[in-house]
Amino acid sequence: MTTLRVPWKLSRVFRKRPRLQRMDTFQKILIVLMVLLSIFMLLPIVYILNHALKPYHELFVYPPNIFVREPTLQNFTELFLVAANSTVPITRYLFNSVLISVAAVVGVTLVSAMCAYPISKHKFPGHRFVFSLILLTLMFAPEVMQIPRYLVVSHLGIMNTYWGHILPLLAMPVGVFLLKQFIDQLPNELLEAARIDGAGEIRVFLRIVIPVCMPAVATVAILTFQNSWGNVETSQLFMQNDEMKNFPFFLSTLTNNAANIVARQGAAAAAALIMFVPNLLIFLFFQGKVISTMAHSGIK
Repeated sequence: MTTLRVPWKLSRVFRKRPRLQRMDTFQKILIVLMVLLSIFMLLPIVYILNHALKPYHELFVYPPNIFVREPTLQNFTELFLVAANSTVPITRYLFNSVLISVAAVVGVTLVSAMCAYPISKHKFPGHRFVFSLILLTLMFAPEVMQIPRYLVVSHLGIMNTYWGHILPLLAMPVGVFLLKQFIDQLPNELLEAARIDGAGEIRVFLRIVIPVCMPAVATVAILTFQNSWGNVETSQLFMQNDEMKNFPFFLSTLTNNAANIVARQGAAAAAALIMFVPNLLIFLFFQGKVISTMAHSGIK
């Protein structure tokens, strides 16, 4: 009996045939549609990048143009001039925002994980009810919580302090939900084996739970950074001292006291880009973790 042998070079070419040639017509159409959808979703990012480089006569053109025709850095120069004339240095606002964002990311991640772990693995009496209450808070609009939050911060005596910025951000029900759903995937046998080896609950939490749940931790960190970096509420409600306010509040005041709707619009466009770039970079850096978290959290 003779065996048909395929030449080595021919078989290698067959194995390395382009993937596009191995797809059927439906898959090719689906790829084209996804590429077009991706381009469409990138348009807001392209617009905000171009908008910051537009001169004044392009900022108010109708209909608005997505792409800048005569790029200029005049908007950033105007922003720096406005910041130079401010009573509080812009570096102070930036320092406050960076400090608040970093502290909020660490605090929210730790608090959410410490709340999700006992609900998921310890099954204490009433854990389902507690988790239901946490999910129930997602139904409340942020405006509903402003007055109760103001009363709590006022009675704690943390007005005009960094704690007044950080503490209202620590309660993040979405973070608890994501981490709880991710911790549910951990096998109980892994935790029991660590306890048999003599590890305490704190060591199990820090050495096993947190490292395994790093995709969810990264996702909560991204959401917290986006929430704290662009947060203006704490500066408006809890801070009367200008030196304790953050960078987003400073940017929101660029056009508030302007004599007309045209003044400082270039500076506002440049400020919007400055506020957007950190969120974009952090999301691009941790996007793989976000996708992994959504896949393990039951979110479709």
